[in-house]
Amino acid sequence: MERLLEVHDLKVNFNVRGGVVQAVRGVNFHINKGEAVAIVGESGCGKSVTAQSLMRLIPSPPANLSGKILFNGEDLLKKTDKEMEAVRGKDIGMIFQDPMTSLNPTLTIGTQIIEGLLKHEKLSKAKAHKRAIEMLKLVGIPNPESRVDQYPHQFSGGMRQRAMIAISLACNPALLIADEPTTALDVTIQAQIMQVMKDLQKKMGTSIVLITHDLGVVADVCDRVIVMYAGKVVETGTKFEIFNNPQHPYTRGLLRSVPRLDQKKDEPLIPIHGTPPDLFSPPKGCSFCARCDEAMRVCVDNDPDLVIAEEGMEHEGHRAACWMLHPYAKGEVRS
Repeated sequence: MERLLEVHDLKVNFNVRGGVVQAVRGVNFHINKGEAVAIVGESGCGKSVTAQSLMRLIPSPPANLSGKILFNGEDLLKKTDKEMEAVRGKDIGMIFQDPMTSLNPTLTIGTQIIEGLLKHEKLSKAKAHKRAIEMLKLVGIPNPESRVDQYPHQFSGGMRQRAMIAISLACNPALLIADEPTTALDVTIQAQIMQVMKDLQKKMGTSIVLITHDLGVVADVCDRVIVMYAGKVVETGTKFEIFNNPQHPYTRGLLRSVPRLDQKKDEPLIPIHGTPPDLFSPPKGCSFCARCDEAMRVCVDNDPDLVIAEEGMEHEGHRAACWMLHPYAKGEVRS
């Protein structure tokens, strides 16, 4: 498959009063054209910082970004702020967690859709207004002809998120980044929003990067999964590989902590004990070592690389960063 986005050794450090926070520590991944990829992990693992880095939305200073973000072969980290303005909205769109804080309360929904069309597509105001109505209809908002002239406060939470999707996709971007787009919505509306994204991906061929902690959403929408922990990628593979044969202890812990339909009423959930490491001074070994039931002496002082997780898998297939996958560890009993 043809690659749309390649991220090489991305590092994001924040210089704050207490020192340097190493929020993203050498992340590598790629997105193919027309593919939906999820980045999952608990709060503070660096997934949202990674997503915002792709669009250069993190101010520098206080942030310091290094590595490469290749979009259609061009390094976004080398572009000027003015060059990035031409990329945002046109080539890469983004949906944020809370639409009420992302939408301008003083402008109508139509005006906010039209703004990008006038800037990037060079349409007349009349054609841009018509396109805005078409986009609202496309994302399932009823009566788009009248809704286009309403303000964000006149929309429900689910409709505001649909409007955000309409704004993000108005210029037919090649890549859509959705940063926990269903966090503030109830379960029924969450399902509707994810269905809208799935349908639009099929219709428009847009690649999607979905940032989430909801593994149920991942199973339904995405092709591949990237699991992050403490600013690093610890496992990556297709959704079938991740759900059916997780190889990293952290991934197994995430899956065990999800409630199941066949679970008995008095059966307790199995949490991941402990807390993530302090990213002011990350451990030199495996970041998950202190919380891992399978930890060995080598894990304390040596950080494992991503290696092929299953024999016979292709180079970019199922990979995990765990010393249990090292050739010397083969044959040891795994829980």
